[in-house]
Amino acid sequence: MEIFYLLIAVIAIIILTTKLKIHAFLALFIISILYGIFAGMPYGDIITSINDGFGGTLGKIGLIIVLGVIIGAFLEHTGGAFAIAEKVLGWIGRKRVPTAMGIIGYIVSIPVFADSGFMLLHPLNKSLSKKAKISIAGPAIALGLGLMASHTMVPPTPGPIAAAGILGADLGLVIAFGFPTSIVALVVGIIFAKKYASKTMITPNVEDALEAEQEIKDSPSALKASIPILVPILLIVLKSVLNSMNIGQENGLLDFINFVGEPVISLLIGVFLCLLLPKKLNYDMLSSAGWVGKAIKDAASILLITGAGGIFGKILQNSGIADILGQTLTDYNMGIFLPFVLAAALKTAQGSSTVALVTTASIIMPMMSSLGFDTEIQKALVVVVIGAGSAVISHANDSFFWVVTQMSGMNVKTGYRLFGLGTGVLGLTGAITVFVFYTIFV
Repeated sequence: MEIFYLLIAVIAIIILTTKLKIHAFLALFIISILYGIFAGMPYGDIITSINDGFGGTLGKIGLIIVLGVIIGAFLEHTGGAFAIAEKVLGWIGRKRVPTAMGIIGYIVSIPVFADSGFMLLHPLNKSLSKKAKISIAGPAIALGLGLMASHTMVPPTPGPIAAAGILGADLGLVIAFGFPTSIVALVVGIIFAKKYASKTMITPNVEDALEAEQEIKDSPSALKASIPILVPILLIVLKSVLNSMNIGQENGLLDFINFVGEPVISLLIGVFLCLLLPKKLNYDMLSSAGWVGKAIKDAASILLITGAGGIFGKILQNSGIADILGQTLTDYNMGIFLPFVLAAALKTAQGSSTVALVTTASIIMPMMSSLGFDTEIQKALVVVVIGAGSAVISHANDSFFWVVTQMSGMNVKTGYRLFGLGTGVLGLTGAITVFVFYTIFV
């Protein structure tokens, strides 16, 4: 009966968020409580689960999400993200437009939300497509898939951070596996864009393409703009690598690296490095009405959804369904593909990659042991494969689908055929890559 209640709960979350347009935080929160009641949990245990689930989850990753969003805001407003894009174009060549846009999208979406990244880079995409005299479809799909790849599989983007926090995965290991997995998926995505999507002829409208060439005159250099992204990532990975070597805890240098390699500290360092990006730092940028204030408002929704996902996971854990569901799903012997299938089903049904990541992690968390995902490497790979699933499939219930299709001049049918199918290719490639890593390292 508990499995039936869980199925009803997931369907209810999907209906509330898609059909009734209720905010995912409220949907997750309300359904979590109702599930606990119908599952026969004592009322006191439900309250305890709410407090532990929300507080425990945000206690681990709340600050990390906020700091990551602030870094993204500085890169967006100073033109740093655009400067990185221009540098990548210089390396790859302006004639290899789909490849260039895919890689640029991948890099930019690590600190910047995918929707914002596409809108930021779209004028550049149109300008290059016009100059190369090619259809905008190929570069637009490559850009969208590049943004989606890092958005779903590479911390410090909020979704993977939230999933890692819920599952208790080491963030350094998630980065270490997330990068190569998403890069393999991106390569296949770019091939899809070049060989398939580019055959659909859509002439770029270049009315605002000149914006791409005149973007923020006072933007920092690409190297300078990369520092707030690279330094936190390197510190987090360095901490994980050194800890895996069992050097010993009496080493003062190791203690310091462990301190600065904590995600909350490393991302705080990244925020301070962002203060070097504006040509002239105006302290209004740091005010509640400035860049920092807007970034915190943007982060609030993600924090609430993540916290509500933590509540859902804790109630599932305390209701006793973990052992029942874990045994049932283990019988199907899906292994590492199980989290992928769950995430893909939720993404396709309700549209949000972040909600799919958080909800899937919340469902999987109570049964990690019964499914055999006990080691740090296994936990990290589960996070990455959930991320891959959360890319599948982007369609009409996903705001990013509309950003990509409408700004690129695609109708809905073409959007399904190109971008919807492309996200399926991207996510499935990511899942297969994780399976290969799982076979090698586990």
